Amino acid sequence: MADIDIQATDETTHGAYRANVEGSDRKAELTWRSAGEARVADHTFTPPEARGQGIAAKLVERMVADAREEGFKIVPQCPYVDALFRRHADWADVLADTPS
Repeated sequence: MADIDIQATDETTHGAYRANVEGSDRKAELTWRSAGEARVADHTFTPPEARGQGIAAKLVERMVADAREEGFKIVPQCPYVDALFRRHADWADVLADTPS
C-alpha cells in the first residue's frame, strides 16, 4: 500500500489518528484516551471498501512512532491493536505495563 496522509489530533484527554480513504465518505481512524502517562488505543475503524489494504496498521505504526518521539506508552485495548502488538516484539519499548 502506498503512503497515506495521517492526521493526528491530541485533545489532552483523548485523540485520534485519521486518514482519508479513497472512494469513501468515512475516514479510517484509531482513537485513544489518556490514562496517566499512557494512551489507551481503544478503537480502530476502516471503511469496509478499504479493508485489507493495511490502512489500520499504518495508523497503529504512526501511534508507535509518536510514542517513541513523545515519550508516552500505549495500552492496546482495541483487539486489532493488541494483535499487532503481539506480532511486533520490537514495539515492547512503548507497551504500557498493565496488570493482567
